[in-house]
Amino acid sequence: MNASVRISVSSLRAHKRRFAGTFLAVLLGVAFLAGTLVMGDTLRASFDTMFGNATSGTDAVVRSSGTITTPGESQGVRQPVGTDLVAAVEKAPGVAAAEPDIQGAGQLVGANGKPIGGQGPPTLAGNWIDDPKLNSYQLAEGRAPSKSGEVVVNRGAAEKGDLKIGDTTTLRTPDPVKVTVVGLATFGGEDGMAQVTYTGMTRSDAERYLTAKPGEAASILVRAGPGTSQQELVDALTPVLPKGVEAITGQELAAENTDMISGQFLSLFTTFLLVFSGVALLVATFSIHNTFAIVVAQRTRENALLRALGASRRQVTASTLVEASVVAVVASAAGLAGGIGIAAGLQALFPAIGFPFPEGDLVISGLSMILPLAVGIVVCLGSALLPAVRAGRTAPLAALRETAVDQSGASRTRAVVGTGLAALSIAVTLTGVIVSPSLWLAGSGAILALAAFVVLGPVASTTAVRVLGSPLDKLRGVTGGLARRNALRSPKRTAATASALMIGVAVVSLFTVFGASLKATMDQTVSRSFAGDVAVSTPSFGAGGSGLSPRLAPAIAERPEVDTAVGLGRGVAEVDGKGRALTVTDPVALERTFDLGDVQGSMRDLGDDGIAITGNEADKQGLKTGDTAQLAFTDGKKQTFTVRAVYGRSELAGDYVITRDAWAPHRTQDSDTLVAVTFKDGVSAADGKAAVEKVATAYGNPEVQTRDEYAQSSAGGIDMMLTLVYALLALAVLIALLGIANTLTLAVHERTRELGLLRAVGQTRAQLRAMVRWESVLVAAFGTVGGLALGGFLGWVLVKASDGASDSAFAFAMPPFQLTVVALVGVAAGALAGLRPARRAARLDVLRAIATE
Repeated sequence: MNASVRISVSSLRAHKRRFAGTFLAVLLGVAFLAGTLVMGDTLRASFDTMFGNATSGTDAVVRSSGTITTPGESQGVRQPVGTDLVAAVEKAPGVAAAEPDIQGAGQLVGANGKPIGGQGPPTLAGNWIDDPKLNSYQLAEGRAPSKSGEVVVNRGAAEKGDLKIGDTTTLRTPDPVKVTVVGLATFGGEDGMAQVTYTGMTRSDAERYLTAKPGEAASILVRAGPGTSQQELVDALTPVLPKGVEAITGQELAAENTDMISGQFLSLFTTFLLVFSGVALLVATFSIHNTFAIVVAQRTRENALLRALGASRRQVTASTLVEASVVAVVASAAGLAGGIGIAAGLQALFPAIGFPFPEGDLVISGLSMILPLAVGIVVCLGSALLPAVRAGRTAPLAALRETAVDQSGASRTRAVVGTGLAALSIAVTLTGVIVSPSLWLAGSGAILALAAFVVLGPVASTTAVRVLGSPLDKLRGVTGGLARRNALRSPKRTAATASALMIGVAVVSLFTVFGASLKATMDQTVSRSFAGDVAVSTPSFGAGGSGLSPRLAPAIAERPEVDTAVGLGRGVAEVDGKGRALTVTDPVALERTFDLGDVQGSMRDLGDDGIAITGNEADKQGLKTGDTAQLAFTDGKKQTFTVRAVYGRSELAGDYVITRDAWAPHRTQDSDTLVAVTFKDGVSAADGKAAVEKVATAYGNPEVQTRDEYAQSSAGGIDMMLTLVYALLALAVLIALLGIANTLTLAVHERTRELGLLRAVGQTRAQLRAMVRWESVLVAAFGTVGGLALGGFLGWVLVKASDGASDSAFAFAMPPFQLTVVALVGVAAGALAGLRPARRAARLDVLRAIATE
């Protein structure tokens, strides 16, 4: 073993450049993984500290014990508690102070007339609590609100909206309220909780604008007296609380808030980044394997000589693995340092692009260091294992002959196995997509398809390179022909080199197709369901915004240009024990403005005790027109409703519809999410839109959009997602390019005599550079075409599987322009990867090259 180590170290010293690409591939993959883990730990610790500081003075929280959670939401809607309970709480043993905490949605309008925040994180409003220990927000500048219309806002929101103390602006609650900023606050020592905005008003204003009626609060905050622990306080409060009301400690509240952030945003954020770390490492695996396979092939005679001199198979294999271990450990260690740098860079970058995460030192845990180090070493050693075993099998007689060109890639066994995998993947995929819709089956089929592409790569590379390279003979003459033949001489190497780029392009294509399909789905939904002319809407994703005033739709309907204006509000209730979202609206106007499909029964007869549901929900609940269902609301009341209509389409209208009269006794902070408007005959689109905008100005100036604009804005989050995906996948593509460049550099070294002979018989330096570059382009083109095919297929699988697993109808779309751009970028990347090997080949000394053994 000592001899193997010495041989390995000597080889690494002599041929450091051979492993440059492998080193960088491991370094980048490990750095991205370590950076993600460090960033996740840092954010969790920062939020934990921030929430701990914010609630440090709150020893107990009294709130309703029951929640109603609708599908797709992790946070339930909680019943309010009566503020008259404060008096009973204050009399409990150990209580020093108690204050009602009224909370609701309230979106500030900035100095430029545009709303602040709302694109995801919630925009909150509530009563300003005078007790500084019970208030999560601390007054940093100015004073507390003392009369109606005065507010305190968090400093981050004020800076974003260019507001300062003394400014007057509008607060959407959702009814517009004129407010004057009299103070600026911080949350847990920060200017704000990420992008969450907060507006604190007087208690009377909060009850007026944020609750259904006075005397209700989201919870009651309690501070303990000296010598009373939080648990002792909770134990003392529990006997005085009515049924359905509970008390929890302040520490439990802080933990719930942290879990809410960690469970929703941070988990999604870190999982998203970890997926791309996995893609980068998968791409690196192909590059690393290819590098070691080429190095072993080039050292066939060297390994054979070692065998002839008495080295065992185990020693030759161990020698190769030792080289891989050294590269793996050094590159992974460097990757850890790079990961810490990435985390520090992200921590500085996010505030600059509008994501002001809490400040705090980087948290570097043992797991976030050990895991990436172990993954980097395992990936590198695993990628080098097969080439190492192949090196150990080198026969001693191989020292007497030149290394043969690898033709094993096109073997019949590989073709049979690859074809079998492809057939199995198609069968499993079609079963999971068409026969029995299942995301698991579809995902398994997608993984099998990836395996089939990798196995069949060498088999397909010969035909693919011939087809892709056929124009080169005419365009570039002899130089192009040589480039094509060089790419054909080792199908396995060409496929392995292209596979890394293929994976990167496939993932890019997958998200491109899926994003385009989501846009097409939204456009199809709006076109099919929305018969109106313009829409007034709130942000299309996230919890932000305050909604639209329920008075907006009636005000728009009074305009002479308008035929129908219908507002769609949102409520929640348990329907026969299951949480469901309710659409609160005028069902008659809804039916005139939206295509509801086939309607059984009558939407006109709902009244205050009737409900309309979709056919899918009716089937799930076993209901039909005339049947009854019991609804339990957040106010604790239960009411029996009669199913008076069953309609075909849910999409924009939702699955359950009740009237505003039915919702009024149970409502909390009432708001609409959408107002759909239809113009009278003869009214132009411009005139009608202008009339609606004039009315909307008085209600906080929400955006008025045409049907097409509404469809595009509804899909606005998709473009943001794709931009982030492309930025993250750039790392995988970069690793793939390093693999191509490294392979070509090693191939140039392998073909030194051949290149010298070409120069000796008259090939110019420019022709030699072009030959190597075009070989790189062909390899990249093969990887890009394969990636586009695989990505398109996986995109189709994901869309169809989502369609089968969801009640909504998904539309499949292949965006030709975006995919063409992906193809051009892939080919251009190949040309870029070939620049350095081409320059190196052109600098070869002709006489020395010919003399090389």
